[in-house]
Amino acid sequence: MNILNNKNKRTSIFKALALCLFAAVSLTLASCDDDMDIQQSYPFTVETMPVPNKVTKGQTVEIRCELKRTGDFANTLYTIRYFQFEGEGTLKMAGGITFLPNDRYLLENEKFRLYYTAEGNEAHNFIVVVEDNFKNSYELEFDFNNRNVKDDTQTVIPIDNFKPLPR
Repeated sequence: MNILNNKNKRTSIFKALALCLFAAVSLTLASCDDDMDIQQSYPFTVETMPVPNKVTKGQTVEIRCELKRTGDFANTLYTIRYFQFEGEGTLKMAGGITFLPNDRYLLENEKFRLYYTAEGNEAHNFIVVVEDNFKNSYELEFDFNNRNVKDDTQTVIPIDNFKPLPR
C-alpha cells in the first residue's frame, strides 16, 4: 500500500508540474505580439547657411546644407532632386555631379554643398527636395534676382507739400 501511495504522489506531482509548465508556455505565447513596434521612419529637416538673393549670369552661388534627423534608422536612404521654375541655370553637388531636373540622386552625407550657376539674366527660382525611402520629404526654395546696376541704385520719391518742422 505504501508503494501505491508513492506512485500516486509521483503521478500527481508530475501532473501538477506538467500543468504549471503548460500554463507558463501558454501565457508566454499569448503575451507575444508578432508585430514589433520598431520605428523606422523619422522626420527630418535640411538646414542651410544664408545665401545671397541676387546673382548675375555666369555667377556661382554656394549653398551649404545639413540634414537634421530626429532619429536614426540604419537602413534609411536619402535622395535629392530639384525643379527649376524660372530662369536658366545648373545645380551641381560638391564632387562634380550635375543634377538634371527631376532626377533623383543618392545623398551620401548629412553635410553637403550645392552650387548653382546662373546661365541667364533673368530671375531664378527653383526648389530642392530631399526625400527618404519612407516617403518623408523636405523642400527648400531658392529665389535669386538678377543683379543689375539699376537694382542697386536707390530712387528718391519726392513728397509734395513737404515743410520742415520749425525749431
